[in-house]
Amino acid sequence: MQPLYVQIKCELGRAYEVADLLIDTIEETSEVYSTSGDYDLLAKFYVGEGLSIGEFVTRKVQKVAGIRDTHTILAFRLFGAKDGVRLEEPRR
Repeated sequence: MQPLYVQIKCELGRAYEVADLLIDTIEETSEVYSTSGDYDLLAKFYVGEGLSIGEFVTRKVQKVAGIRDTHTILAFRLFGAKDGVRLEEPRR
């Protein structure tokens, strides 16, 4: 599973509704945060290796009612987590 982050601009007054729809209707949704700045939400998805990221964003995420714009961010490697978990040995 590949992590995928999508920043989302919502129609005015619909950010909470969009967040609920993402959680309720897209099974790949892991987390949704409200954010400050140019985008209203940051959503984290886990996409299967065989699934096209572009197709996932355009056919699933962007079709959610209330979404005006998206910005996709790909994550490649997790170096560690706050709880001390390290998934890969660091390169030396």
